[in-house]
Amino acid sequence: MRKRAAQELCLKPDRMGVEDPSRAFSLRRQQLGAAGERAAAELLRQRGFDVVGAGFLARRGEIDLVCRRGGELVVVEVKTRHDASFGTPLEAVGARKRRAMVAAAAEYRALAGWRGPIRYAVVGLTKNASGGFDAELVEDPFD
Repeated sequence: MRKRAAQELCLKPDRMGVEDPSRAFSLRRQQLGAAGERAAAELLRQRGFDVVGAGFLARRGEIDLVCRRGGELVVVEVKTRHDASFGTPLEAVGARKRRAMVAAAAEYRALAGWRGPIRYAVVGLTKNASGGFDAELVEDPFD
């Protein structure tokens, strides 16, 4: 079953002073991603998820957020964009990302000793005019 929920979040990305202009774009992108992950974690908490981990590095990728809800583990991919010029954040999650998420979740399961069910979710965030994010949560995006 595929569920969608949209919401506007008012969390703003942090600002860091950048000395080297050649690194400015990369740092802004990292800042946007970090702010997006914080906003996604807040959205998930509001929806009844318990965020238990972030940034789990596996051999085949990274799990942005690891959550629990009830007796289920939920692996969450967070996609953040300045705007929809290159497509929506949710359009960036395709078959390759799905395979990477499943492989990373299997590795997390083995290391954490998790024996319950694992579900997947994607949070798409787009920066809005007020400096916050427009957010969309898709549970079970691969069903």
